[in-house]
Amino acid sequence: MIRLLTAWVLNAAALAAAAWLLGEQMSIGTDADPTDQRLLTLAAVAAVFTIVNQIITPIVKLLALPFIILTLGLALLVINALMLLLTQRITELFDVEFAINGFWWAVAASIVISIVNAVLGSLTGRERR
Repeated sequence: MIRLLTAWVLNAAALAAAAWLLGEQMSIGTDADPTDQRLLTLAAVAAVFTIVNQIITPIVKLLALPFIILTLGLALLVINALMLLLTQRITELFDVEFAINGFWWAVAASIVISIVNAVLGSLTGRERR
């Protein structure tokens, strides 16, 4: 349970960093929302993203393993971007404002999220599995 909560907090920080770095290409909440509403939106998006990463991502990586090996791991960028787009679709079902402007921006966001998660994970002692 602690591992899941840690992943949720780290994913929230990574998503916030990606939204800040990508500007209008990735948005969590709207500019008109007050800060507390934006934080709740960030928490909801991070919760969905954490669940997707814990349940769906390992299955997709296992099924795509030959392709991942063939592309020397570059397929992982595509998988991570697709998981971010899946998170966007799921949050749309719950009327949570989370938007990414296209696949390539999702790839860029997934790179930022991976880097931030790696740095924060090493600072908190959380090992990546």
